[in-house]
Amino acid sequence: MGGRAAGAARPGAAASRAGGPTEAVPARPRHGRAPLHPGAWWLWSLGLGTAATRTTNPLLLALLIAAAGYVVATHRSPSPWSRSYTAFVKLAGAVLLIRLAFTVALGSPVPGTHVLLTLPEIPLPHWAQGIRLGGRVTAEALLFAGYNGLKLATLLICVGAANALASPARLLKSLPGALYEAGVAVVVALTFAPHLISDVQRLRAARRLRGRPDRGVRGLLQVGLPVLEGALERSVALAAAMDARGYGRTAEVPARVRRTTTALTLGGLLGVCAGTYGLLTAEGGAYGVPVLCAGSAAALAGLRLGGRRSPRTRYRPDPWGVRAWLVAGSGAGVAALLTLAAARDPDALHPGVVPLVAPSLPLWPAAAVLLALLPAFVVPEPVEEPS
Repeated sequence: MGGRAAGAARPGAAASRAGGPTEAVPARPRHGRAPLHPGAWWLWSLGLGTAATRTTNPLLLALLIAAAGYVVATHRSPSPWSRSYTAFVKLAGAVLLIRLAFTVALGSPVPGTHVLLTLPEIPLPHWAQGIRLGGRVTAEALLFAGYNGLKLATLLICVGAANALASPARLLKSLPGALYEAGVAVVVALTFAPHLISDVQRLRAARRLRGRPDRGVRGLLQVGLPVLEGALERSVALAAAMDARGYGRTAEVPARVRRTTTALTLGGLLGVCAGTYGLLTAEGGAYGVPVLCAGSAAALAGLRLGGRRSPRTRYRPDPWGVRAWLVAGSGAGVAALLTLAAARDPDALHPGVVPLVAPSLPLWPAAAVLLALLPAFVVPEPVEEPS
């Protein structure tokens, strides 16, 4: 009976004994679908952040915040690193409140006729002209400050969404070969603090069980030496493991390739910085996109060439599939459509405050923002990952 069960469990065994062809049955993945590439989440969130810089309309910014929050709520994994979204939301709220507080205390260059309150004004010397402390606080000034503060808050929330959705360990693993030294350094730095905290907690608990003090200067001195000793032992073990795996060994690359790699990488990074500045400012919208694309292409070519000097293999690399293209494309689509809307109808995306009018919701830019919800429907349910 046990033999029949074993034979039933191995359908290829009978065919092998009969001389027929056998095929290795591929092992099923632990989860039904491969997780989304972390770079796709970052491209999606950066697209939303770029769209947020194109408008000060509070209704469109609220739609961007709602779209990012919905995707995070439905696809955030239970890993510890995914809890950072709440911290970014709190930081965004603090930035908005600070922006309003500075407007109340220092005033605003925006003229207004609807006075909300009048604060005692402190006279300043002549060399501080243009700055005032106190005085009239108008509704127009507060509204202008609130619009700009909400834009910055939305940008922070979009970055927080990427931090909550993309695993930092998998993102570092996906770095190109030319940056693997930086990736290893960041991984070591990220893992050092948790090990240090666990060592301190373990040693303090051991001292309490022995009836010895674990607080104050004496307890700190008694705990510090074992913690440093453990950190040194881990450093030596890590160095030995890295040397055994060939860390730091490079391949022979011609000098011409090295010079070309350096020129492409540095020039591409300068182009990315200039293009990003152009996208974030209204004056540089004309040259921002082409300079950013050219700089990104040059930097990617340099990183690709630089990867030749560091031959290495990847363990279970994250695939960039159709879902990754859809997620990254949805963020890029929102950014492109909002940029186009800002150029064609700037009044709708930048509502005025003088005279004081209520902002309206433009229809097709609002429909473009809803494109940011595409990851909620094309990305599978999250699975728990190691922190």
